[in-house]
Amino acid sequence: MASHRKSRPAGTRVAGIRTPALATAALTSVALLSQTANASPSTDDKPSLEEVEKKVDDLYRQAESATEKYNAAKDKTTKQRKRVDTLLDDVAQRTQKLNEAREELGRNAAAQYRTGAAAPDTATFLLADNPQDYFDQTQLMDRMTGRQKESVDDYFTQQSETMEKRREATQSLETLTDSQNDLKSAKATVQQKLSDARELLSKLTAEEKARLAAIEKRKQEEAARKAAELARQQAEAERQRQEEAAAQQQESTQPPADSGTSDSSSADSSYATKAEKALAFARSQIGKPYVWGATGPDSYDCSGLTQAAWKAAGVDIPRVTYDQVNAGTTVPLSSAQPGDLVFFYDDVTHVGIYIGNGMMIHAPKPGTYVREESIYYDGESSIHSVVRPA
Repeated sequence: MASHRKSRPAGTRVAGIRTPALATAALTSVALLSQTANASPSTDDKPSLEEVEKKVDDLYRQAESATEKYNAAKDKTTKQRKRVDTLLDDVAQRTQKLNEAREELGRNAAAQYRTGAAAPDTATFLLADNPQDYFDQTQLMDRMTGRQKESVDDYFTQQSETMEKRREATQSLETLTDSQNDLKSAKATVQQKLSDARELLSKLTAEEKARLAAIEKRKQEEAARKAAELARQQAEAERQRQEEAAAQQQESTQPPADSGTSDSSSADSSYATKAEKALAFARSQIGKPYVWGATGPDSYDCSGLTQAAWKAAGVDIPRVTYDQVNAGTTVPLSSAQPGDLVFFYDDVTHVGIYIGNGMMIHAPKPGTYVREESIYYDGESSIHSVVRPA
């Protein structure tokens, strides 16, 4: 028997269950809401820990770069200030002598007029812009004795030299002002970058800081592994060198003293002696804080430490990394010896002193201390060059 029930309209509820049409619509709505949620940033949107680490490292790098610019500007400013002081003292002394000579010429002019018919206009002479014109116009030069003419010539020479020194002092003052402005700009940049880095780190939770420390530890372990590998390569290269030297000596008919290696051995010995002193100094600074712009004795930045270390060995090297990298002989990393300077990054903004076995002593960055560390501390690609300073 056929049913006479009317069919239910779509969308009505049967025993608490939606019909397929409504279920599909609901699922579609949920999916759209989910997509919208995924597409929009959450109110708690934060950079990943890896992004924070990279950003902080970049800020420290930028701060270190600005530090070297600060060091260069400070060094230039100090030298320029000494030059300006010297020039100003010179100008003051010359001006005093010039005034005395001017007064003497005034007396000579008065004496010459007394031998003539007219009284001298001494005030006009003393205020004249160009005493030479005054002498020419009054024809005093024709009536002067040889000694008086020498006095006039000496005056004009002093006047010319004094004016030149004044121009030189003015230019030096302008250069000093530029250096001081560069110094202020670099200082402001360093402080801003360090402030930005501290702000990023301050936002990390205790758990995030622990994870960041774990990431840093893994980097150090990888750096230590690379350092050990370099040490093995260097040891193997040295072993081969010694074997080749021994073989050459056996084949040679000349005594060892005539083999032409004595000068080289002597040079190596001299460098090793100096390097030992530089390293002894660097080791004695381990544990002292990194402070940007510092040259010791209580704190250092990277180039301040290497400069002080080699100064302790009796070798003067420049203040900043940009100049230190050119203050010696560049050698391959595979041939690095204790005492060599290892430079980092394309802009040469960091330096450490090599101690052997892939390790160095350096002042890393703000918040750290002078320490021994692998030269691969920031990856193999960060190494720029190795320089032997003496």
